[in-house]
This record gives sequence, structure tokens and C-alpha cells, in this order.
Amino acid sequence: MAGDGQTGHGTWDEGALEYGGLSRVRLDALLQELLGRVDEIMEYQERLRALLDAVVGIGTDLDLNSTLDRIVSAACELAGSRYGALGVVGPDGKRLVRFITRGVTDEEIAAIGPYPEGHGILGLLIEHPEPIRMHDLAEHPRSYGFPANHPPMKSFLGVPIRTREHAYGNLYLTEKTDGADFTEDDERTVTALAAAAGVVIDNARLYADTEQRRRWHEVNAEINQLMLGEYDPDQALQLIAQRAREISGARVSGLLVADGDELVVRAVDGPAEFGRHLGRRVPATLPVLGAVASGDEQVVVIEDLAQVLKDVGALTDFPVGAGLGRTTIAPLPAGRTGTGGILVVALGQGSSTGAGEGADLVRMFAGQATLALERAQAQQDRDMLAVLEDRDRIARDLHDLVIQRLFATGLQLQGMHRLARPEHQDRLSRAVDDIDTTIHDLRAAIFELQQPPNASSLRGDLQALISEYAGALGFRPQLTLAGPIDTAVAPNVRPQILAAVRESLSNIVRHAEASQVTVEVVADAAQVVTRVSDNGVGIGAETRRSGLRNLTERAQALGGSVRISDNQPHGTVVELTAPTD
Repeated sequence: MAGDGQTGHGTWDEGALEYGGLSRVRLDALLQELLGRVDEIMEYQERLRALLDAVVGIGTDLDLNSTLDRIVSAACELAGSRYGALGVVGPDGKRLVRFITRGVTDEEIAAIGPYPEGHGILGLLIEHPEPIRMHDLAEHPRSYGFPANHPPMKSFLGVPIRTREHAYGNLYLTEKTDGADFTEDDERTVTALAAAAGVVIDNARLYADTEQRRRWHEVNAEINQLMLGEYDPDQALQLIAQRAREISGARVSGLLVADGDELVVRAVDGPAEFGRHLGRRVPATLPVLGAVASGDEQVVVIEDLAQVLKDVGALTDFPVGAGLGRTTIAPLPAGRTGTGGILVVALGQGSSTGAGEGADLVRMFAGQATLALERAQAQQDRDMLAVLEDRDRIARDLHDLVIQRLFATGLQLQGMHRLARPEHQDRLSRAVDDIDTTIHDLRAAIFELQQPPNASSLRGDLQALISEYAGALGFRPQLTLAGPIDTAVAPNVRPQILAAVRESLSNIVRHAEASQVTVEVVADAAQVVTRVSDNGVGIGAETRRSGLRNLTERAQALGGSVRISDNQPHGTVVELTAPTD
């Protein structure tokens, strides 16, 4: 028994030892597993804490530009990425219009060249907005490779950013700092960050839109206040162009106003190289500008205005390399006076694509430009009406008072002519002639007063032409004007009359050797007769034929006739007769 007991006792001790050893191994394994789980939980908690800090960090303010920068930085820190970028997708949903980077210096960016537009792997994420992880970018079939001076990049993680179920852009992360590939946890973390970023971006855009509309109302009040008083229209247009550029965040803005078949640059605000285009005239038939100015298009948005103008062969000296990005062109709404034109607002390359560049805002500024032009035109019309009323009053006074008194004085002098001594009769005759000449001058002045200020006047042009030839002749020709030559003579007839007078005076200077020249222009409702006579040596048959041919061509173009005859006792008379219309 004792032996059995001993044998049994010894077996029990060995089993206990074996069982105890197995328990310790299992316990160690369980402890290791527990510690691993604790580490995972701690790492997961650390990720959650970092993600929470990142979400809080990216929402610290509502400035869109700084928000995008913080999102890229937070994504790089959460995933342990050396390089990061955020690409903003354009309105067409096919290309990147903005690229925010981290990990690459400004010098490296300049050496690499233009930012990517969304081809290759970047375009794959635009076409299929789902998270992508890659071991090596170069191994993917959509890889385009890297441009010169681009830093080497291998591992890749791409995550889309959505705002209100619309694709806003994508996060691109490359080169995990430990040389490993991006993990599934990295993907989940960055995806969670992208979801929060979408909300923050949406809030920032809404805030930017609200802020810009608030500023628009302030500018609207500023422009209206300017237009309530007396103002220079060019000053108002310049203010509108300046505020349109400031509020939209554009690099340059300009206002072009229609003038016949051309567009005139009336206001430019932006860098100095664009200021030289102020006052420039461009054809209203240019493909892009003309379509908007004519009203065929409401608002046009193009990606590169300078390149478009270069492609169509227009404005070859336009600064194509000026760094312009998206350009919005809006027509000036039709006003009471038929105002036409366009407002151009061009962003710089890489500028924000927020609400500030929207067509609605540009259209509102275009409406303000039309209002400014209409208000200026009304102001000018009012001033012109006041001037014309004052001129009418002066003309009536001259006709009813001054001319009648001169007539009366002339009649009295003529009545005294018969009673005067012979030595005084000559002086009285000259005085009567002077009064007649004064009456003619006053009538000419009355006709001039009936013309709008700065308007083209046939009377004024004839007087200027007479003054021009006074020096060459050595004396001033006598000018006689009768009838409504400024109101009855059609605009297309006036240049021919001036050309006929000019040609006749030129011939007199070269050939006539005259000491007296008379220019008469008489108009009525049906025709206008222009007569130039001199007391020179006359013209020969050959000169008569060539002179008659030139003047006849002018008359035939007007449906009139020309007659060249001898003056008595000597000299020449050139007479051009033409219809007034």
C-alpha cells in the first residue's frame, strides 16, 4: 500500500508540475495578448484623440483658405505622411482648379512647374470618389509619372471630400514617414477627417458667401451715395471695377462700354500692366466679348481669357502670362438709353473657387454699372437742356432786340444818305454795309447757339477752314452763310461741301494770284449751294477740265452738279449745288 501510495503520490506531483507549467505558458500568452490589446486600445484612443484634436483644429475659424491648409496638415499628421495635398475640383467636375500642398517648399514648387489638373491617378479619384490605397504609385496603369524636379513618392492614400453630397475635392497623401504602406486604420482615420472637413468647408463657404453679400450691400450703398449727387461717370465706373475686384477676390476687373461697333475700356482695376489698356478700343465682334455684349449670352465663365483671346488672334499684346485663372464676363443690362457693354472679372491662377466669384455677384455689379451710366446720361441731358434753354433765350434776345435795332439804325442811315453831303455819303454807305455784315454775323451766331455744345457744326467747320487759308492767301476770305445749313444739310453732304471749298481755296492759293475771295453757302429745305469766287487771273482750259472733273465727282456722289465760270471783270466762280438730304 505504501508502495502504491508512494507511486500514486509521485505521479500526482509530476502531473501537478506539468499542469502548472502549462498554466504559466497560457497565462503568459494571455497576458501578452492582453497587453497587445491594451496597446491597441491605447493606440486607438490616441488616434481618436488626435482625430478629435484635428477636427477641432480645422474648425477654429471660418476663413476658407486657412481651413484648407489646416485640413492638409491634419491629414498628414494623422496618417504619418510626409507629403500631402488637397485638390479642389472645378464646377465641371472633371479637373482640379486649386491645389494646396504640404511638405514641398515654394522653391521646389516653382521648379516642378504648374500644379496638376487632375490627370492620371489624381483623375481616377475624381472619376471614382472612393478611398484608394497603393503600395507604389508607379505600378498603377493610370500613372503618368512625375515631372522633372519632383520629389520621389511611392506609397499613396487618396480620400474624397464631399460637401452636401457633392464632390468638393480630394485629399492626397504620399510617403508614410516610417517607409511602410498606409494602413486600413489610416484610411478610416483620414476618411473620418474628410467627413468632418466637408462640414467645415461647407460652413466656411456659407460664411464667405454671407460675408461677401454683406460687403456687397455696403458697396451698393457706397455707390448709390456717390450717384445721388453730382459725379463723374468715369469715377463711378472705376469705383465699381475696384469694388468688384476686391469683393470677388479677383486679380483684375474691367468695364468695357459699347460705342458703335467697338467696346471701349472705361475702367480697369488691378496690376499696373493692365492699366495701359484704359481707353483702348476693341472690336465688339470678338468671339467671347461680342457674344456677351450683344446679349446672346447672359454670363460666360472661361478658364483662361488671355489664352482664348490669343487663340482667336485678338489683342496680341494682352499679357497672356499674367497668371489669370477663371474669368467671369457679364453683360451690362440694357438701360433706357440702350447702354451696352460688359464687366470682366478675372481671378488669379489658384485663387479660391468660393462664392465670391459667382455669376450672381458679377451680374449685380454689371447692373450697378448700367445704373451709373444711365444716371450720368440723365445728368448730362439735364445740364444740356439748361444750356440750350439759356441759348434759346439769348438767341431770342439777339433776334428780337439787337437785330431789330440794327435794322432800324441801318434804315435811318440810308434815309440820311440822300440828305448828306457827297463827302459824307461814302462814310454812311460803309456804315450801312458794316451794319449788314454785323447782322449776318449775328444770324450766324444765333444758328450756332441753336447747336448743342461740342456738337459738330458745318458753320464752325467752314469758319475754321477760312481761318486755315487766311495765312496762305495773305488775307481772310469773306464768308457768307445763309439759311439753316446746320439743320437742313445732311451729315453725308457736309464733308463734300468742305472738300469742295478746300479744293477751291487751294487752287486759288496756287494759281489765282487773287486779292479778294468770297465763300458763300446758302441752304434751304431742298438744296444747298456752295459758291467760291475770286478776282484772280482766272484758270486756263486744262486747269478748268481737271478741276471740274474732281468737283463733278463729288457732286455726282451727292446727286448734284458743279459749274465753273468766269468772274466779272476777272477771276473765277466755282459753284457746287447738291440736295440737302
